Amino acid sequence: MAASSSTGRVLNLCKQLQNVCRISSQLNIQRCVSSVAHASPYLWRKKSPLVTQCGYSPNIPLVQCSALHTSFHRRGLDEFFDSPENWGEKTVKSGAPWTGKQMRAKSSEDLHKLWYVLLKERNMLLTLEQESKRQRVPMPSPERLRKVERSMIRLDTVVAERENSLRLLQTGQEKGRPGAWRRNMFGYVYWYRFKEYAIPWNLNRKYKLKKFYTPKFVEPHIRLRIEKFIREKYKKASRERKKMAKLQERFPQMKVPAN
Repeated sequence: MAASSSTGRVLNLCKQLQNVCRISSQLNIQRCVSSVAHASPYLWRKKSPLVTQCGYSPNIPLVQCSALHTSFHRRGLDEFFDSPENWGEKTVKSGAPWTGKQMRAKSSEDLHKLWYVLLKERNMLLTLEQESKRQRVPMPSPERLRKVERSMIRLDTVVAERENSLRLLQTGQEKGRPGAWRRNMFGYVYWYRFKEYAIPWNLNRKYKLKKFYTPKFVEPHIRLRIEKFIREKYKKASRERKKMAKLQERFPQMKVPAN
C-alpha cells in the first residue's frame, strides 16, 4: 500500500514537471518570435512546422528560436567614405594632430578607443585617396592623412612607453623578451634573444652549433670591412659636394644647404 502511494506521488510530480517545461518552452518560443518580428521586419512570413505544433499561427517568420546576438549596424560600408556634406569640396577643415602630451594624460582605455577612431579615419582617407586617383582629381585636404598617421605613430609610442615602464617596474628588463648583445663568427654584433629549450644547454646539440665568438683569423677581415665602409662613405660625400658645386655654378642664386 505504501509502495503504491509513493509511486503515485512520483507520477504526479513527473506530470507537473512536464507541464511546467511545456509552458516554459512555449513562452520562450513566443518571446523569440515576437523579438525577431520586431527586429527584422523585412523577413517574409512562411509556415513553420515547429511553431504550428505549439499552437501558434503559421504566418510567422521562419527563424530558429535560440539565443542569437548580432551587432547593431549603423552605417555599414558608408563609413569608408567621407560625410556627404564634404562631397565636392576642395578643402575640408581639420584640426591639429594629437600630441604625445595629450595622449599621456589619457587612460589606456581611452587610448584603445582613440586607436580605432584613428584607424577608421585612416581607412576612410585611403579610400578617398584611391577614388581621387581613379577619377584623376586632386584629393581634398590630403594633409589629413598625414595628421592621422602622425597621431597613430605617437599613440603607439605612448603605449610602448607604458609597457616598458610597467616591465621595468615588475621584472627590471628593458625589452619585452630578455637577451644580450653577442658577436657571431663573422664579427657582427647583434641582439640575441633568449629562448627556452626542453633540455639543458650543455646537452643540446642545436645550441652548441651556435658560435657566439669571433675566431682570430677573422679580425683582419673585420678591419678591412670597416675600412671599406669608411671609404664608401667618403666617396658618397665627395660626390655630393661635386654635385652641389656644379649646381651652384649653373644656378648662382641657389642656396647651398648647410652641412
